[in-house]
Amino acid sequence: MVIVLTVISVIAGGVLAYVNKITAGPIEQIKAETLNNALKSVLNAEQMPTVTATDTIDEWTIVYSTDNGTAVQAATDGFGGKLKVLVGFTADGAISGYSVLEHAETPGLGAKAGEWFQEGGKGCIVGKKPAEKELTVSKDGGDVDAITASTITSRAFLQAVNKAYKAYTGASIDGVGSATPQAAAEQKKCCGKCQGESGECKGDCQHDGTCKEGTCKGDGACRKEACGGEGSSEACARQANLND
Repeated sequence: MVIVLTVISVIAGGVLAYVNKITAGPIEQIKAETLNNALKSVLNAEQMPTVTATDTIDEWTIVYSTDNGTAVQAATDGFGGKLKVLVGFTADGAISGYSVLEHAETPGLGAKAGEWFQEGGKGCIVGKKPAEKELTVSKDGGDVDAITASTITSRAFLQAVNKAYKAYTGASIDGVGSATPQAAAEQKKCCGKCQGESGECKGDCQHDGTCKEGTCKGDGACRKEACGGEGSSEACARQANLND
């Protein structure tokens, strides 16, 4: 009996390992296609966006910089398990769109999160700016209508969107610091008026929003004056205040 069970276990283990090996590739391909389609959707792109850089904040939070804007993946615990979303943002911090990548919510109830908060939906969040007011359901004092009979899922969804926005701005996410100030490469923001019409940085400005060494920020632009040797936008601001 022991020998028979051992042989059966070895054969079953081998079959499972083989099946896992041959399906791993197609599964990863499907995930990649799902992500690409989601990026195109949340960024309202006419063509498939090209990912120029990624920044992994934690296991579930990833910032995708593309040639068509920035999207952030984030996740929280929903009613039935992990709820993972991809959220796109405009240059001024508004939500351009979202896509639910994974969920284990109740069919017909929490599973409605994929459509409920879309533009035209009862709980539409597209166009909202989390910087002005954190997204919360109306039951908790917010201005977003929760999915009928699925308040837990709605709260989890909005929490994930809020996390995505924090990662987009480089703010702390549950105590984990995001090293991606979104004003960097993907949006090409510069010091005040130093940004050209096509998005490039001019003069003494850098893509991370700081001034070059030995320059100061004044009237929205960097200027050649002593800046305490720091050369940062903060130091420029202090020097500008002193000059004023």
